[in-house]
Amino acid sequence: MNYHSAKWKRKREHILKLDSYMDVIDKRYGRITEATTVHHIYPAIYYPEYSYADWNLISVSQKTHNMLENRQTGELTKMGRQLMKKTIPGVDWRQQKNPAPFSTKF
Repeated sequence: MNYHSAKWKRKREHILKLDSYMDVIDKRYGRITEATTVHHIYPAIYYPEYSYADWNLISVSQKTHNMLENRQTGELTKMGRQLMKKTIPGVDWRQQKNPAPFSTKF
């Protein structure tokens, strides 16, 4: 995944706008935090076919991103694996009444 490509930069901006530049996970807990990062729920390295799918991308703060993914190894944390387990491939959680990844707390 080339995070410096024009394609990714456009997609990143699109996702941040979709989520109103808000950390979606913090919002679920009633916290208002600016999102600066777009996280792949299903990691791009293992699921390249989902790399640019809106349903697989979520706006988060750097703090939340560090809680979802081990920044040294790139592996998902327990919280990141839980988010992945709650996300159904191909289903746009943003369109759901109770968005699938966030219908229950972590």
